[in-house]
Amino acid sequence: MNTPLYKINKGINKPLEFKGLQAQYITWLAAGLCSVLLLFALLYLCGLPMLLCLIIPGILAACWLALVFHLNGTYGRYGLMKRSARRQVPARLVCRTTISLSQPSHHS
Repeated sequence: MNTPLYKINKGINKPLEFKGLQAQYITWLAAGLCSVLLLFALLYLCGLPMLLCLIIPGILAACWLALVFHLNGTYGRYGLMKRSARRQVPARLVCRTTISLSQPSHHS
């Protein structure tokens, strides 16, 4: 008797990962490389020599790639979001009003 073979997806609830990059860093890498491609097109349309049109975006793409992989290795999947959220927490709270802790009770 022939039984159908079904593939079981064992990657459910695992973080998205591509070549070691996790989660939002994949999006950051794609956005940065797309902007480098647009910069190349802009430099080419401005009439710069082809060598400059290749070297400038090439250096920027390499730097962006190194930065994204560094951030991925340093902060991990959620670390960069936690770091940016931590910046929004105030260092101290200042209360300029006095609050009496003993409140009169109103019994009728």
